[in-house]
Amino acid sequence: QVQLVESGGGLVQTGGSLRLSCVASGLSFSTSGMGWFRQAPGKEREIVGSITWMGGSTYYADSVKGRFTISRDNDKNTLYLQMVDLKPEDTAVYYCAGRVLRNIGIKSSDFPYWGQGTQVTVSS
Repeated sequence: QVQLVESGGGLVQTGGSLRLSCVASGLSFSTSGMGWFRQAPGKEREIVGSITWMGGSTYYADSVKGRFTISRDNDKNTLYLQMVDLKPEDTAVYYCAGRVLRNIGIKSSDFPYWGQGTQVTVSS
């Protein structure tokens, strides 16, 4: 059974920072592309960023470029999302997602495995 467990969410002020973590088990993590998605209340789930199997290539949504950094530590089976200069529009549940292929995914349907989500709230 594949399990992805996110942590690190919380409440921060505008301009603050958070680092999200996702620990994977039951997945060949080091050969799997990974991603972060988010879903705000009343909105569709959207891509935040994704990363190839060894971290050599990354993709970011335009809304987070320059502020968020996706990375991975394959020795720890862990995916990270470093978020800085947070804005109220970043408020959402953030989901870790995994896929079988090694390359970049950008759609929810590209990722068959999902974590339970962690809440990020950015206050004014």
